[in-house]
Amino acid sequence: MAIYDVSMEIHDNMMVYKNKKEKQPKRKITHKYLKNGVNESKISLGLHTGTHIDAHLHMSENGDTIENVKLSKLISKVRVLDFTHLNDGITAEDLMKKDIEKENFILFKTRNSFEDTFNRKFIYLEKSGAEYLKDKSLAGVGTDSLGIERSQPGHPTHKILMENGIIIIEGLRLKDIKEGEYMMYALPLKIRGGDGAPARVVLEDL
Repeated sequence: MAIYDVSMEIHDNMMVYKNKKEKQPKRKITHKYLKNGVNESKISLGLHTGTHIDAHLHMSENGDTIENVKLSKLISKVRVLDFTHLNDGITAEDLMKKDIEKENFILFKTRNSFEDTFNRKFIYLEKSGAEYLKDKSLAGVGTDSLGIERSQPGHPTHKILMENGIIIIEGLRLKDIKEGEYMMYALPLKIRGGDGAPARVVLEDL
């Protein structure tokens, strides 16, 4: 079976949200082989760097944290939905055309996957789309942008999804993935108290 790594590579000059320099990962070599006989380094990065999973705490004062996310939700069948024709937000009307079933886990493939630099007008999930997915009792949603919403005061998309137990994965790379069903393995770092965590996300042909 074919296996597809749909994660972003983490490096010093990678794409970050709104191109903010303070969000760039910083890697420092602490031991060099020629001097110490080993190679070791350390890295400083935000919990929402690259491909990552949001915890409820990200948008709630007392929300649950990343180490408590159920892995049974993150090792599951998923449907990749192709929205590469859209130029703005994904709405309820757009989603209605995709025959989404109750408790699905869906991933959005958009033009975002074809861009290697941050676009402030990235494709996002509009509030009406989040409401539609809430009514479908969705298990989770993944997007190929570094944020699932933009230009929505109060972050309604995040809050609608999170308050209804819907997992959010951001920063996927779906350029080479066709619309269809896959098995997904999405494992966030087990960071105690984390409001999110970077993840390695892999899809496998069914």
